Amino acid sequence: MSVTKQSDEVTVEFLEAFADAWNRHDVEDLMSFMTEDCVFETSAGEDAFGTRYEGAEAVRKGYSKSWEDFPDAQWNDARHFIVGDRGVSEWIFTGTKADGKRSEVAGCDIFKFREGKILVKNSYRKNRPLI
Repeated sequence: MSVTKQSDEVTVEFLEAFADAWNRHDVEDLMSFMTEDCVFETSAGEDAFGTRYEGAEAVRKGYSKSWEDFPDAQWNDARHFIVGDRGVSEWIFTGTKADGKRSEVAGCDIFKFREGKILVKNSYRKNRPLI
């Protein structure tokens, strides 16, 4: 899907295209949705907000780590909504770790937008043992 990322208005189609890039494991396309000073807060980590990646290069590495941890990662059944400069994507995450243990959990991303791009992606997942 071709989405113009220069508009100041973020649309559901924009978030659909962002989700599609995640499922293609296309970090370069993902970064085209992000501001240069973007922030990615993961669903787990040492701090209350998870692990925080700040700035485009750090976020690129954080996104890539998702596929290192779960090489077959997918975010399915996505649903999106936007209110002002905020948005939410809900999804079902599935993935298999190198040891063969599998994850299937519901989750969501809470976004903050600026000038038609994603400034903050704050990710949450249900806590469920690997199967």
